[in-house]
Amino acid sequence: MHPENIGIAFGLTILAGLATGIGSALAFFARRTNTRFLSVALGFSAGVMIYVSLVEILDKARTALSAPLGNYVGSWLAVLSFFFGIALIALIDKLVPSFENPHEMHTVEEMGSAPPNRAENGKLMRMGVMSALAIGIHNFPEGIATFAAAIQDPSLGVAIAVAIGIHNIPEGIAVAIPVYFATGSRKKAFGYSFLSGISEPVGALAGYFLLRSFFNDLVFGVLFGMVAGTMVFISFDQLLPTAEEYGEHHLAVYGLIAGMAVMAVSLLLFM
Repeated sequence: MHPENIGIAFGLTILAGLATGIGSALAFFARRTNTRFLSVALGFSAGVMIYVSLVEILDKARTALSAPLGNYVGSWLAVLSFFFGIALIALIDKLVPSFENPHEMHTVEEMGSAPPNRAENGKLMRMGVMSALAIGIHNFPEGIATFAAAIQDPSLGVAIAVAIGIHNIPEGIAVAIPVYFATGSRKKAFGYSFLSGISEPVGALAGYFLLRSFFNDLVFGVLFGMVAGTMVFISFDQLLPTAEEYGEHHLAVYGLIAGMAVMAVSLLLFM
């Protein structure tokens, strides 16, 4: 662990988590959703995550594990850690409340529709709270992933934080819209959206206290392998499907390729 990077790592996780607040602000103040931009941005985020996970993070995991275990065993453990990370985030995804899917497409135009009658308020409030809870649970391991990457390599942490921040914007809209309609309060809607993003720095804090006492090559390698798996799963399970819902199929793919290209060039520049 690099102590000099701790402040940067926490700062990046806070910024990534608070991007949910950007989503709720868009819901309140934007007149229309720029669905084409969101589609490209989410595809871009997926491209960054997939490329950096498979090319950089997984390789760092293998290198770290090979130091104490040898190349053969280290490589196997890196791959096992990768798929364990996928299994873990898939399990979290399966266990979170499913009353309302927080990853469904929402647009700011919904704010202009007719408010529900009083009988629907309870249902909408529950929808918003459950969305915030589900997003909070998803954000917790994302916070650990961002923190772990940033504490080892701040430039890597920046790339992951930006990608996760983009991914959090539509989630903020998903929380804000039902809470606003249920309560009529923009303040409450923003508050719930804000709280759902707080779990990201909380995840970073938990990761720091859990790892600081026994952080070594073995722990780092397993953790980085899991981070790579988590990022890849999020990209294929959440980012790309949402990008396609917001826009045309090709826009999502163009964003994906652009994200990979930018990540590839940035890694080459900082070799």
